[in-house]
Amino acid sequence: MTKKDKFYFDNFIDAATACCDSADFLLHCLSHYDVEKLPEMLEKMHKFEHLGDTKKHEMSAALAKAFVTPVDREDLALISNNIDHVNDRLEEVLQYLYVDDMKVITPEAIDFVSMLVECTYQMKALLEEFPNFKKPAKLHEMIIELSNSEEKCDRLFLEATHKAKSQFTDVLDVMFWREIYKKMEACADACEHVGDCIETVVMKNT
Repeated sequence: MTKKDKFYFDNFIDAATACCDSADFLLHCLSHYDVEKLPEMLEKMHKFEHLGDTKKHEMSAALAKAFVTPVDREDLALISNNIDHVNDRLEEVLQYLYVDDMKVITPEAIDFVSMLVECTYQMKALLEEFPNFKKPAKLHEMIIELSNSEEKCDRLFLEATHKAKSQFTDVLDVMFWREIYKKMEACADACEHVGDCIETVVMKNT
């Protein structure tokens, strides 16, 4: 692999690492929740999101100047954007808690974010294996594993949104938590989309 080609794959891994850090921190925030510390939490979370943005901008700049890329530049740009979407969606969960000044966290929310942590680390592992896309057997297994985790998140989304109606007497609380769970599901979907993009690259190149 050339040094120029290595840049693209390393950039993806760095961006995915920022997603893992965001997910880890979100789980910490919910597990040790203190509504008074939300502004401080948001500030720290935004640093992870900003790092992800930086990696996306670096990728865009490199692709704009590149003459030859290891795979189609459109696919590289799409993967970069989808990794960035993961970080954006994770930050939105914390932002939504802040906007609505939520005082308590449900056990289902903590379970959901624990699963999102798993999804982000699977996504990162997939991107670490991505340079071997011309020998894709392991990549296929990892893509399926990530898809299975996303399906678990889908099931938890249904269970948590259904349960919200019996957990809260205030209809606004029910609506709030259903929206939060929807945002969490979007995080899992974004992780799976990265896997879908990599699967497309594999199909084009093998």
